[in-house]
Amino acid sequence: MELTIGILLVVAGGALEGLFSLPVTRTPRWQWENIWGLGSLIALLLVPWPVALMTVPDLMGVFEAVPSGILWITILFGLAWGVGGIFWGKAMAAVGIALGVSLLMGLTTVFGSPVQLAIKEPGKLVEPGGLMLLMAVAIMVVGVVVCALAGRNKEKDLTTEPAASTESKPDRTTPFAVGLRFCGISGVLSAGVNFGLVFGEPIGEAARQAGATEGAAPNAIWAVVFTGNYLVNAVYAFYLMFKNKTLGLIFSQGSISYWLWALFMGTAWPLGIVLFGIGAGKMGPYGPFVAFPMLLLTAILFGNLAGALTGEWRGTSSRTKTIMAGGVLVLLVAFALFGRANKMLSDSPPQSVSQGAATSSRSN
Repeated sequence: MELTIGILLVVAGGALEGLFSLPVTRTPRWQWENIWGLGSLIALLLVPWPVALMTVPDLMGVFEAVPSGILWITILFGLAWGVGGIFWGKAMAAVGIALGVSLLMGLTTVFGSPVQLAIKEPGKLVEPGGLMLLMAVAIMVVGVVVCALAGRNKEKDLTTEPAASTESKPDRTTPFAVGLRFCGISGVLSAGVNFGLVFGEPIGEAARQAGATEGAAPNAIWAVVFTGNYLVNAVYAFYLMFKNKTLGLIFSQGSISYWLWALFMGTAWPLGIVLFGIGAGKMGPYGPFVAFPMLLLTAILFGNLAGALTGEWRGTSSRTKTIMAGGVLVLLVAFALFGRANKMLSDSPPQSVSQGAATSSRSN
């Protein structure tokens, strides 16, 4: 039952992560920095510290009990995730939600799952569960490549037959090749969120010792990681608003619906990660390693669903749509294999090096 609940929570978190950037294409009268800056500011103000202060007793005492090196590396992972988020937003605007989410999540999986396991427990990668995890990652990468091919074909199709909905189309002012580079940079740096969870586990342990519940203890970790992420995004976006003189667009070209989109982004973005952290803890000792790619896979699927519902694929050929459907099916196979890998890893005896990951699994 715990495993099922954990997977459902990870899926819910993945859905939010796949949809949180939808406002980028739904606020055409704003510049990218307007929606991204407001969304990041809302996420910074409403989630990390208020939630941590309400759920973790003596939060400042918790941080004082943790070695400063742990705090610094955790916030650095948050900062890396934040820089990745900046390129994430630019990539979404350049290549569209469906293709952008597929590429970004695929790259983030490679750096956030097997690379992490290799650092924490290198021997596990050559065991059956580790090999199953690597196979699942490989199949996921194949699915991402297929989705990328479909996205490239979509770009060609829409060049000759533009989609009917101008709000859902990618930003044509940024070259497609540049958008792909943005995806690559963001995909690598965005893995910092999972590194923050795994390597910041001593913070969670200190929170539990201070009296925090199993489900609330990770909020102390997220307070540090989220601060690094959303502060970087908000500062950069508002810098662009002042530089480009676009700050006034928030008020002169805004509307209730635009502000609601910003609120949606600012709450869905961090909430998805919070649900992932809780779900990973319920999936067993290797939850943080396996739940992360499952989170990203779900985000890819919901990102493609959002792209379809908002008209990104309107006007594309049936061949392009078939390729994308094939990519989605491959991703579903990978999702099932990740679940199998989690069971195989959990059934095998944990190694002593795994103290950080094993402890993380008990943090929820």
